[in-house]
Amino acid sequence: MDFLAGCIGGAAGVLVGHPFDTVKVRLQVQNVDKPLYRGTYHCFQSIVRQESMFGLYKGIGSPMMGLTFINAIVFGVQGNAMRYLGQDTPMNQFLAGAAAGTIQCVICCPMELAKTRMQMQGTGEKKSKRKLYKNSLDCLARIYKREGLSGVNRGMVTTLIRETPGFGVYFLAYDVLTRSIGCEPDDPYMIPKLLFAGGMSGIASWLSTYPVDVIKSRLQADGVGGVYQYTSIADCVRQSVRREGLRVFTRGLTSTLLRAFPVNAATFATVTLVLLYARGVEEGPKDCELGPPNTAHHTQLPQQTQASSL
Repeated sequence: MDFLAGCIGGAAGVLVGHPFDTVKVRLQVQNVDKPLYRGTYHCFQSIVRQESMFGLYKGIGSPMMGLTFINAIVFGVQGNAMRYLGQDTPMNQFLAGAAAGTIQCVICCPMELAKTRMQMQGTGEKKSKRKLYKNSLDCLARIYKREGLSGVNRGMVTTLIRETPGFGVYFLAYDVLTRSIGCEPDDPYMIPKLLFAGGMSGIASWLSTYPVDVIKSRLQADGVGGVYQYTSIADCVRQSVRREGLRVFTRGLTSTLLRAFPVNAATFATVTLVLLYARGVEEGPKDCELGPPNTAHHTQLPQQTQASSL
């Protein structure tokens, strides 16, 4: 049931947040010499005007397909890690989250590669004159045919660098917030508290790793059309900083933070509601914190987490 609730919650998060993710990617990888967008609002406006509302949802198939596997990995690893570590402490929450973030990169990296390529396809066109990829699966198949396994896993190192501490910070922030504000099943403000804790944890996680995400997006978008601009992570960082300065590491941050709160809020609220209806409030434990069962200090609702993009 935890798995099903996580999948439903993750799907809700993707539907709410994907338009913001499309804007983030477009801003991160646009040509600084000939920028198409002046900022977050202008990017939203331009995509809707030039590509219709569906332009904001380009590439959504990839994260939707990957949700089941990612949530299964995150739930299993985080839960087992907490049981192995024994004590429910903030540090253990960080370590368990980091372990979950690391292992789910196996699915996350190819998924985000396909998502990024699909989001960049047909930029500025309502109807793409020439579609390189039919869908997310076709995108990965074509990349594999042309570049092999290394091509499908392009950006894996930066994904690991982002996801490992990112999930650690996420679970740590959520644990600290839920300990501070409390949220019992009979509390009339339980859902608003979950929304707040989930949303703020997502923001904290993104702020901790955002510069790495910029480089990851640029590496994964590189090679569209057969032209490669970067030879390595260091080369991407060097070229980006030389041409755009340190502000390059904040490109798309506004849309990311605007996305982070509702995505994580929607995910946690949905997960919690599904679990409460499925198991019954009277059988549920007292708090909404994450951790192993039967801890000495307090009990929790079953493990809840977000989709990989946080």
